[in-house]
Amino acid sequence: MSHVRDDAIVLRAYKLGEADRIIVMLTRGRGQVRAVAKGVRRTKSKFGSRLEPGSIVHVQLYEGRGDLDIVTQAETRERLPSLRSDLSRYGRLSVMLEAVDRMSADRSPDPALHKLLLGAMRELDRSGHPLVVAAFVVKLLTLEGLRPSFDGCVTCGRSDELVAFDVRAGGATCRDDRQGEPLSPETFGVLALVAEGRIREAMAATDELQASQLEMLCSTMLEHQLEHRLKAPAVARNHLSAN
Repeated sequence: MSHVRDDAIVLRAYKLGEADRIIVMLTRGRGQVRAVAKGVRRTKSKFGSRLEPGSIVHVQLYEGRGDLDIVTQAETRERLPSLRSDLSRYGRLSVMLEAVDRMSADRSPDPALHKLLLGAMRELDRSGHPLVVAAFVVKLLTLEGLRPSFDGCVTCGRSDELVAFDVRAGGATCRDDRQGEPLSPETFGVLALVAEGRIREAMAATDELQASQLEMLCSTMLEHQLEHRLKAPAVARNHLSAN
């Protein structure tokens, strides 16, 4: 048993006993880690507020013999205030945290995933744009070897007259093999920009309704791959149903 230090993003926290919490973190060097934060539910806790979901921290952990470590220190590494003060941003953050919680491996280093989540959180704090979630989902699935196809029909392979996206098949469908959610050529163009990592160009090319539709589409695609309905707030669905 020993102490280790690492940069971490808090994915989830839940109660343990009367005063403690179990903190689920994505660390840069050790992948997903679960650790007990003792006494953090007491009002006099020194670092309870630093271990809320979405916190970006530098932690010191005491490695236990079982599955749980113990948090001995936690220092805030970066503050992204808009993610806390804006409900829509926090809802989108929750989707990303839940996705990483379900797709990251215990104690298996994945610095690319840590970098992806941190970058998406920074962009979400900056812009709050719905396409941040869409871009994050596409890149996350690509990291997992599940990259969706936006430039060719998944049935016949043709690259022209793409008219829909089939979530179950993981890609576009053409006019002859039409299946899935109808999409315009302009929307496919935005998805191509997202897939290439040109997120700010994509944001500039979409209006709010189109961006929210793409957020819904990518969230549904993520749920299909996870075989699980996300518990995080469905911000895009609520937005569309209200209009």
